[in-house]
Amino acid sequence: MPDTPSAPVLLGDQPGSFPHSVLAERHPAIIRQVREAFPYGPAQQRALDGLLAECTRGVIEPLPAGAHDRDRWDAWGMREYAGRSWFEVPWLWSESWFYRRLLQAVGYFGPGPWQGIDPFRPFKLAELDSAETDGELAALDDLAGLPDGEQARALLHGSLWGNRADLGFRLSAEGARPADAAPGLVADDSERLWALLDAPGEGAGAPTVCLVADNAGRELVPDLLLIDHLLTSGRVGQAVLHVKPYPYYVSDATTADVLDALRRLTGAGKAAAGYGRRLWSALADGRLVLRAHPFSSAPLPYGRMPDDLRAEFASAALTVVKGDLNYRRLVGDRLWPATTPFADVTAYFPGPVAALRTLKSEVITGLDPRVEAELVAAEDQRWRTSGTHALIQVRDPHRGARPAPR
Repeated sequence: MPDTPSAPVLLGDQPGSFPHSVLAERHPAIIRQVREAFPYGPAQQRALDGLLAECTRGVIEPLPAGAHDRDRWDAWGMREYAGRSWFEVPWLWSESWFYRRLLQAVGYFGPGPWQGIDPFRPFKLAELDSAETDGELAALDDLAGLPDGEQARALLHGSLWGNRADLGFRLSAEGARPADAAPGLVADDSERLWALLDAPGEGAGAPTVCLVADNAGRELVPDLLLIDHLLTSGRVGQAVLHVKPYPYYVSDATTADVLDALRRLTGAGKAAAGYGRRLWSALADGRLVLRAHPFSSAPLPYGRMPDDLRAEFASAALTVVKGDLNYRRLVGDRLWPATTPFADVTAYFPGPVAALRTLKSEVITGLDPRVEAELVAAEDQRWRTSGTHALIQVRDPHRGARPAPR
């Protein structure tokens, strides 16, 4: 952290703020959507009604005594926050708590017939099966003939923009100007990212990269394409893909979502099918490894990661942290001044780290003062949450460690 941290932790207690709108508007809407997506029985309907009332007008109720993860959530803050308003505890915590309680309400953790049924699966599959995805996968046919460096840049930006991945695949189109490469990019450390992955040789001697996934569907597919490129180009010998251990934040990727994405690729034909087959083989032979660590769904910043996860990230040549939520966890969910150095708030991280993130919340660090001034002049503060801007930020691995943000 900076030597004199003064940025406040984000709460949801200010009407009109983005966190407040998520708690007061988005979460009730999600409950309605989940209720309509499945024919849940009376018990689940009552539980969803109770959750709606509690998260909007009530206080935080602890998990049942027999919950399999009650001890873990006690350690993560449940004991401290029980009895308080959802709007008066850290926003990161209350958001995570909402999804844990939603799964409880629909019977995900069982026992019973709804055990293990992802309440968000219909939404994920609809996006994965969309015509937009067809177009993005078809663009891979044109990408295949480009030089390695241009393919790498296109796939990196495809992963960055997520469900706007078609922008990434067209970055290297013939005649594109350098200014077209990343519309809306407010920080770009991509050259430093590639330098960290520029390892000689391939196979057993090549380094390992960790990629902490964000969303499933159309946003997971370009992450997998980037991983395939890193493996087949020899830049890395192994990729470790961190996914969520259970459904989380509506669209966050789980193991099942990875398999759905691979089947989508292999079924698409042409270049996309080649990506899918290679990735499937990479899983089978261990060059691509899936992780679903419990801390991936923790309501805490990465500064409080457990020792085993810290050791894994420390051993990687680079950890790539994808998406908005993971960015909030990486830098600490605080309203930092936008010019706070990214390297300072991530210097606790045990190894080299890169953030690929489309801006969808108020948390941001590492901006040039001139860039921030231009954004504010053009859009006031809407640029922080609109999803129309993005960043690639890298922490220099040679800088000394500092205490973790909490």
